[in-house]
Amino acid sequence: MNQAQQLVERYVAVWHETDPAKRREAIAALWVPDGVHYVGTREVRGYDALEQRVIGSHEKNVRDGGNRFRSTTVRALRDAVTFEWEMFPAPGGDAVGAGFEFLIVDEDFRIRADYQFIVK
Repeated sequence: MNQAQQLVERYVAVWHETDPAKRREAIAALWVPDGVHYVGTREVRGYDALEQRVIGSHEKNVRDGGNRFRSTTVRALRDAVTFEWEMFPAPGGDAVGAGFEFLIVDEDFRIRADYQFIVK
């Protein structure tokens, strides 16, 4: 498995993480300290803000919504990694949400900038 695929698998896993300490560790391992995540009109920067963003999505979509995320179509070119993702009911079935992620990474494959495009 290549670095881009590993990064994406860890990225998807952080949105499912229920343990606060493990979630914080995963965020610190994924993003650089001043990493930024953009979605719609929101911009979150740094570990504390990223943690709040992940918690909010987890509570809404995973804990309360009963959904899971999965990635598809991982691509990498220099310092860019892209992938598509789907949100689907945990028991299975058709996707109820989907998006496209464009990541800018550093030389250690940690996220500097994360652009999230919701398409469904």
